[in-house]
Amino acid sequence: MRKLMLGNEAVARGAYEAGVTVAAAYPGTPSTEITENIAKYDEIYSEWSPNEKVSLEVAIGASIAGARAICSMKHVGLNVAADPLFTVSYTGVNGGLVIMVADDPGMHSSQNEQDSRFYARASKVPMLEPADSQECKDYVKMAFELSEKFDCPMFVRLSTRIAHSQSVVELGDKVEYQLKEYKKNFDKYVMMPAMARKRHVEVEKRMAALREFSNTTELNRIEWGNKEIGIITSGIAYQYAREAFGDVSYLKLGMVHPLPEKLIADFAKEVKALYVVEELEPFIENQVKKLGIQVIGKDKLPVIGELGAQLISEKILNKKIEVKSPINDVVPVRPPVMCPGCPHRGMFHVLKKLKLVVSGDIGCYTLGALPPTEAMDTCVCMGASVSGAHGMEKARGKDFAKKTVAILGDSTFIHSGITGLIDIVYNKGNSTVIILDNSITGMTGHQHNPTTGFTIKGEPAKQVDLVKLAQAVGVERVAVVDPFDIKEFEKVVKQEIAAEEPSVIISQRPCALLKNVQFDGPLTINNEKCKKCKLCLAIGCPAIVDKGDKIEINEALCVGCKLCTKLCNINAIEKAGDLNG
Repeated sequence: MRKLMLGNEAVARGAYEAGVTVAAAYPGTPSTEITENIAKYDEIYSEWSPNEKVSLEVAIGASIAGARAICSMKHVGLNVAADPLFTVSYTGVNGGLVIMVADDPGMHSSQNEQDSRFYARASKVPMLEPADSQECKDYVKMAFELSEKFDCPMFVRLSTRIAHSQSVVELGDKVEYQLKEYKKNFDKYVMMPAMARKRHVEVEKRMAALREFSNTTELNRIEWGNKEIGIITSGIAYQYAREAFGDVSYLKLGMVHPLPEKLIADFAKEVKALYVVEELEPFIENQVKKLGIQVIGKDKLPVIGELGAQLISEKILNKKIEVKSPINDVVPVRPPVMCPGCPHRGMFHVLKKLKLVVSGDIGCYTLGALPPTEAMDTCVCMGASVSGAHGMEKARGKDFAKKTVAILGDSTFIHSGITGLIDIVYNKGNSTVIILDNSITGMTGHQHNPTTGFTIKGEPAKQVDLVKLAQAVGVERVAVVDPFDIKEFEKVVKQEIAAEEPSVIISQRPCALLKNVQFDGPLTINNEKCKKCKLCLAIGCPAIVDKGDKIEINEALCVGCKLCTKLCNINAIEKAGDLNG
């Protein structure tokens, strides 16, 4: 049976066919759909973990217990999981262990461009890189086999275009995988220094074996064509190179670490000009040059952003690609904005009005940094808002803390904000932390988390009580406020930043896109009352438009949350339809 699948969906199918027992992840674009699709297979235990470190540790535990396990994350999530990663490379596995990592060249939904191949090299964990959805499925299955054969975890690296592109996949049957016997083995799994020293020796033996394997495996293949040009490439860059160069010779690398040095040398001897085509860093190129082989790569191609057939043609072949249907008119920019009815909009209005320094975080609310709100000062990584606000206070004193707040979502707080809050309390800080509790993990597409009371499969679960949690770590001032009650929200913020102790404000209102959230319908502006003061524009709602001669509400966008009515002092905003009847 053949089926059109996203790369992420094909990864999930590969996990199913490989007989995976346990899957764990924290949602992060472009990797999120992997575990969402795995959760559709009832045979596999699946979970959203609090963060990527936990997800990898869950998968490691399942592997040691004898099961095949998979965990998935985006590139910056791998930073969070790095601690267990480096050590599980030493311990090895029992059941197969596959770590999916999805890089984001071009930073479509990320705060940096990170090349995860360097993690594979640094941790001495082999890495495969598929070039289409069929390979996504096949490579995942093969990764489990290699994991058990070489007693090591295996990386499978995707990029945004592979994760989110569709191609045809030939479906296979599920392997009837039997759990491996669990045996107590502290020499292998307890990484105290004496044991770790011995295991490091085993790691080096394993890497030597893998280097030999990489020269013979079908994962790395030569596709002979015109030998005037030879291309070494992998992943999505292989697809771009084929489109740009056509009938030349290719060394397609399915295993990008360790590289097949002998195969590369043999290939290089047969072609006149040798290129490496890869996105982001010159990971392959530098290693080829280290072998003493002349190669052209990043002196022609950029280390920033995505590649493409047109870019490769222009940079290497000096071909200017004609655009068949040029767009003559300038396309207006369409920056991302918070959705109509977003609960964060009222909070940002208050923070901007009070002219506070806002230590920000990763989530939908990061958009609050953009005009017209412009109410966020920093965004570094998950949880950094809390620790960052504490650092600001310690650098500039308590007076600065009284005009500073940290903001982060409920899921982000669970991910890595709790420890920052503990730090504030323990080290006698005075920061105010606002947890934006919108009842879901919003930015990655509405995944559940420990604060929502449901699992990845929608089953009821214990719900983390954010009030009790804050109190348990020592915060005595905890307030729960609806951010759409602007006057009350402003009053509470003023009280808490003035306090001589740390405090937590829980800004509690569900995401406007949740199915159970109901509004009364769109609003309209009564132009006979409206004085064009433009106060309603201050909240940055995309449904409210300045037409020049009048202010108008786009009824197709307006959900009727009524936040704008609380800014209009003359009651010019009314329910649509009321003007006519």
